[in-house]
Amino acid sequence: MAMQTIRTTNGRGRIFGSILDTVGDTPVIRVNNLAPDGVEVFVKAEFFNPAASVKDRLALNIIEAAERSGALTPGQTVVEATSGNTGIGLAMVCAQKGYPLVVTMADSFSVERRRLMRMLGAKVVLTPRTQKGTGMYMKAVELAEKHGWFLARQFETPANADIHESTTAREIIGDFAGRRLDFVVTGYGTGGTVTGLSRVLRRERPETKIILTEPANAALVSSGVAQERGPDGGPAVSHPAFEPHPIQGWTPDFIPLVLQEALDHGGYDDLIPVPGPEGVAWAKKLAAREGILTGISGGATFAVAMRLAEKAAPGTAILAMLPDTGERYLSTPLFQDIPEDMDEEETALSMSTPGFRMS
Repeated sequence: MAMQTIRTTNGRGRIFGSILDTVGDTPVIRVNNLAPDGVEVFVKAEFFNPAASVKDRLALNIIEAAERSGALTPGQTVVEATSGNTGIGLAMVCAQKGYPLVVTMADSFSVERRRLMRMLGAKVVLTPRTQKGTGMYMKAVELAEKHGWFLARQFETPANADIHESTTAREIIGDFAGRRLDFVVTGYGTGGTVTGLSRVLRRERPETKIILTEPANAALVSSGVAQERGPDGGPAVSHPAFEPHPIQGWTPDFIPLVLQEALDHGGYDDLIPVPGPEGVAWAKKLAAREGILTGISGGATFAVAMRLAEKAAPGTAILAMLPDTGERYLSTPLFQDIPEDMDEEETALSMSTPGFRMS
């Protein structure tokens, strides 16, 4: 049998000044066992960011852009409405930089998210799930106005799409230099990823089609109904096409202003809705068959990438964005049928030897 080469590492050749210097430069990973023959499928694993999601990028840039402009002063409290990942990213950034953070979040989102934010030093103010994303958004606005806090405004700030233009898109351009890239698939929460990617890919890789996806039962963009907005660009009301869906982090009950740029300027080539259960199923397949642990949003994005792959011509290359880690979904439908105790097969394995059995 041929000798196998032992993997070795040599370090990064640098020492990082803080955790914030590790944001970005996430890897593109080939999918080997699930991809159809003749088609290349890749994922961009945003859970390699230090707080384990794509939102670390915008959290860092929102704070640093506000520092540069003077909108955020030393010691000032930051407040933001979030389904979790932006709040976790902001909590990491604020912990490092010394800003108090208050997060508003609907109580429908997974409990592990609020506990992670509190672990990182943030205060989490819950809002009723019946008031949806607009409720937590309006609560953050109220708190900022009442207390003079800095409102991060992830759904409206130019700092959101800007960081994806200057980092995420540049990484994709670099990683696929000299290689074919036919499709990039992404969902949207704020819309920053697709907006930032489209600015660069439209100019430098015009042959690459950008595929946007959203929950099938909350297909706000597909509805064609415009979002009613307040004077600052934020939502005035909940979008009429919204229904609760299991793809946490995707599609609040309004169309964010950051996404509007991509909608208005042809920032995507096709829009493919995906049911939540399909996202759950593909996230489980990615974990079990590829060893890639992502959340429901990553599974949903990958589901659309696989639909494209099944119909694609040989040689096609597809990249799916994976926004976060599956560990953020332990209390959600993603893990609801994963048992804590041994199943029959595991019990039989235990019983196959005489010692150390569970009573």
